[in-house]
Amino acid sequence: MIITVTMNPAIDRTLEIDSLVRGGLNRIGRVEYDAGGKGINVSRTIRELGGKTIATGFLGGNSGRIIVDILKAEGVESDFVQVNGETRTNTKVCEKNGVLTELNEPGPVITEKQVEELKDKLLRYAGIGTLFVLSGSIPVGVTEDTYAKIIRMIHEKGAEVLLDADGNAFRLGLEALPDIIKPNCAELEEYAGMTCGLSEEGIIKTAEEFRKKGIGTVAVSMGQSGALFLLGEKRARCPALPVKVSSTVGAGDAMVAGLALARDLQLAEEETIRLCMAVSAGAVTTSGTKPPAKELVEKLKKQVMILYSDL
Repeated sequence: MIITVTMNPAIDRTLEIDSLVRGGLNRIGRVEYDAGGKGINVSRTIRELGGKTIATGFLGGNSGRIIVDILKAEGVESDFVQVNGETRTNTKVCEKNGVLTELNEPGPVITEKQVEELKDKLLRYAGIGTLFVLSGSIPVGVTEDTYAKIIRMIHEKGAEVLLDADGNAFRLGLEALPDIIKPNCAELEEYAGMTCGLSEEGIIKTAEEFRKKGIGTVAVSMGQSGALFLLGEKRARCPALPVKVSSTVGAGDAMVAGLALARDLQLAEEETIRLCMAVSAGAVTTSGTKPPAKELVEKLKKQVMILYSDL
């Protein structure tokens, strides 16, 4: 079973324009509305690929009800903690040249009682054979060590954890040794305290440090440069697939979905990598944060190039 946890979900409002004009008039060519938030994106993608998942976290107000309705229509089971206030709306401005500008609202304030309610809910699902996906930002009212506390709590029940976060939530979460992580280059640079960017050698070195700490699987999404995977006894480097880009929104979440589904299905290393690369590439061909069709993912899996080296 795969449980995704989205503490700060959103309705994603994606605007497509020719070119963003700061301080001037911008005419919108297309608008897309989706149920969003990183964990929710993961659940929607897993469901599209034929997997089973339950989405949980915090929801509030009319926006929260809309998200539940969207998930229900897509066949995604949900079990959210209801909170006061309105779930946020995030606006993503996509230009024709591929540049993405994001305007994210803060979301409602979460109380300590609501955090404890979520923890109790997660404990009821926790057990051997359950994988929890903890992803996205921490809302106001939730401490930055909450992911770390949840990881330790559900590890005690025999469950596994995939962590996809940034900043202090990521740094503190690593101390609890999640089973799988999927940072991108920017998150690795922040973790390493770099301001001018990590070289590929630096990315590999940082990823290998995570493995030495005891994290079993490390996948680094590198945008147009592809991805790096450290799993089992191998390190694999994969170039990005040549697809027509519609929107890069949700590509990282799609890779997380691939990692989670592969673990749930107990796929072999090569099949795991092919699934992750294909679903991530498929995601950039869709508008908004819509998941790629399973048929497209199966087609793209055959095009994945894997360059192995020993750890």
